[in-house]
Amino acid sequence: MLLHIPNVLTPSELEHLRRTLDATAWTDGRETVGTLGAQVKRNEQLPDASPVRAELAHIVLAALARNPLYFAAALPLKTLTPRFNRYANGGEYGFHVDGAVMRAGNEQHIRSDVSCTLFLADPDEYDGGALIVSDTYGEHEVKLPAGDAIVYPSSSLHRVTPVTRGARVASFFWVQSMVRDDSQRRLLFEMDSSIEQLRATQADAGAVLQLTGVYHNLLRRWAET
Repeated sequence: MLLHIPNVLTPSELEHLRRTLDATAWTDGRETVGTLGAQVKRNEQLPDASPVRAELAHIVLAALARNPLYFAAALPLKTLTPRFNRYANGGEYGFHVDGAVMRAGNEQHIRSDVSCTLFLADPDEYDGGALIVSDTYGEHEVKLPAGDAIVYPSSSLHRVTPVTRGARVASFFWVQSMVRDDSQRRLLFEMDSSIEQLRATQADAGAVLQLTGVYHNLLRRWAET
């Protein structure tokens, strides 16, 4: 499921992240990928051990925790501490699939079910830099306003197109979901969205209650905690 989540960050949070990142030092992004990834990755990244990364990641995680749309879509169980990257001067990342198991530093291993990119630069700040996600329905181009996020299955083939002007700055991370199967997560998300719409239109309370029960019984059947 490919889903746009708007306004993850508040304007003040976004301003703080950008101001801090614009003043920090970046390293070669190939340091955090394997041999195959290093062949197609050309960007800069905030070092994993940087205290700046830890501070900004805390802000991102707090913003995600208060976002009900993100929770409904990802059903997060474990989240790898967010990282931060920068693409400029032709920087790109060729087609690749994220590793099935992720770890950073002393963190515990997680299974990567859901990938997320949180955009920190507006589209008019740079040319190129689109996230291209390929699935059975073709290729989808994603380039969102600063503060918005995109979530998609980590099993998807995806790439970032070359940045030919300006700089594309973003946070990215992976999630182990309570529901590992993407099709099951999609069904639960669509059902949850329908329940919320029915509540908003003051639909029959008994029917809404019954549908809510079905949702939770499916979640109970599929969830791993």
